[in-house]
Amino acid sequence: MDLVLRTLIRTDFRHAAQGAAALAAGMGVGRFVYTPILPLMTAQAGLGASAGASLATANYVGNLAGALVGMLAPRLGRSVVLHRAALVLLVVTLAAMPCTTSVTGWFVLRLLAGAASGVVFVFAVNSVLGHLRGHLPGWSFSGVGAGIALSGIVVLVVRELGNWRAAWWAAAVLGAALAAAAWRLPPAAESVVAALDRPRTHRWFSTLFVSYTLEGVGYIIAGTFLVAAIGHGWLGGAAWILAGLAAVPSSVGWAWLGKRWTRPGLLLTALLVQAVGIALPALWGGVAAALVAACLFGATFLGVSNLALGTGTHLRFPRSVALLTAGYSAGQILGPLLAAPLLRHGYQPALVLGAVIVLAAAVAAAFLRVGFPHRMEDPVQPLTGEAR
Repeated sequence: MDLVLRTLIRTDFRHAAQGAAALAAGMGVGRFVYTPILPLMTAQAGLGASAGASLATANYVGNLAGALVGMLAPRLGRSVVLHRAALVLLVVTLAAMPCTTSVTGWFVLRLLAGAASGVVFVFAVNSVLGHLRGHLPGWSFSGVGAGIALSGIVVLVVRELGNWRAAWWAAAVLGAALAAAAWRLPPAAESVVAALDRPRTHRWFSTLFVSYTLEGVGYIIAGTFLVAAIGHGWLGGAAWILAGLAAVPSSVGWAWLGKRWTRPGLLLTALLVQAVGIALPALWGGVAAALVAACLFGATFLGVSNLALGTGTHLRFPRSVALLTAGYSAGQILGPLLAAPLLRHGYQPALVLGAVIVLAAAVAAAFLRVGFPHRMEDPVQPLTGEAR
């Protein structure tokens, strides 16, 4: 019996580690490595602020497309073949960025990278939330923060030794290593819940969807422009690494707090703290404000995702992960577009806009708390078998 228990524990921890590697590759590197590389491309490759925002938008459009695959075709969202193809595509697009100086070429590559990230994210989140319990899904989500920190360190080292091209190639090597670790991540088990047996949770899910979509709009403004807004050479890169390091334990920390407080209440708290973190470097300059802002941002943005996706799963709304990710991705498309007109005045006004939008997400989260069904009947057990 002890041997069986130890085997199950080892299997669960291996699953959590594979999920963390997938999220580190797809999100931490595939998406967020662009943030510390953006100042290098601006200084060395002649990339303007508006073009930089366009490349960010391309990535988020692709991410939305990848999330829609999981929403419109759930079987594809559980496909191991598609997951592995997305990991390969992600690495290829990272390695190809230095091979051109065309903004159009960069746009296409970031679009494809976004689609690959979306596929990997939906597959990985469904896998860890479908199989793992307790604090283990939180450790998988921490892979995003680890990927951000690792990619930030790589870029910080490379910027002293090379140029923007070397930074992208180094990111591709890191992405390939993480993809290899995520290669055997198992798919989520297919579950069947009769339509008549589903709880009527549309009201709360709709409010959650609005809040999480607004979070996508607001947080991505900081996620794209925080390093450039802080500037000051090493400080921007160091702040981004600090944000990644703060994100690593955050999902587990928010999950632990969930044992004492409700998810909607914690979601509201995380959004309020995040809004303060985004606004800090815009309202107060200096090293202290930059580092505190990085810590607050890193400590909350993964926690918000974990809490929102966990709440959607708790409500047992059909395809909740894919739907919430699609709304989040749509918000990320709007974020840089809304911020672009403000960039002529510098990055600080854009951060203020991001903070205001995250505050609006917090207001929606406050409404989510009203009458929220904290206790739900046990869901139907998943069917066995893998989707290929």
